[in-house]
Amino acid sequence: MKPIGDLSAEYGKKFEVEKGRGKKTERGELMRFFVRHLNYARAHDGLTPITMPRMGHILERIPTSDLYYLQSVCSKAKNFSKRFWWEIDPKKHLEENSFR
Repeated sequence: MKPIGDLSAEYGKKFEVEKGRGKKTERGELMRFFVRHLNYARAHDGLTPITMPRMGHILERIPTSDLYYLQSVCSKAKNFSKRFWWEIDPKKHLEENSFR
């Protein structure tokens, strides 16, 4: 009969799950994409880099499917950073859709 310690070690190996900051998610990969591109532009302007927690706060109410749209639109633009900040500003989109 095996000791309980050996059984729990084998059980843990069968069901390994990524833990901590190394866990990769679809949304996290998109956030890294935006952080990388925005920080490149910010470095040239002499601004401090955007951190992942800050980017998470900026994008928290945007669904993942809309982030794919944002990625494609910003990638096609001449100025990635300018287009990104314009697209996530809800005031700019409300003015377009008003029926005045």
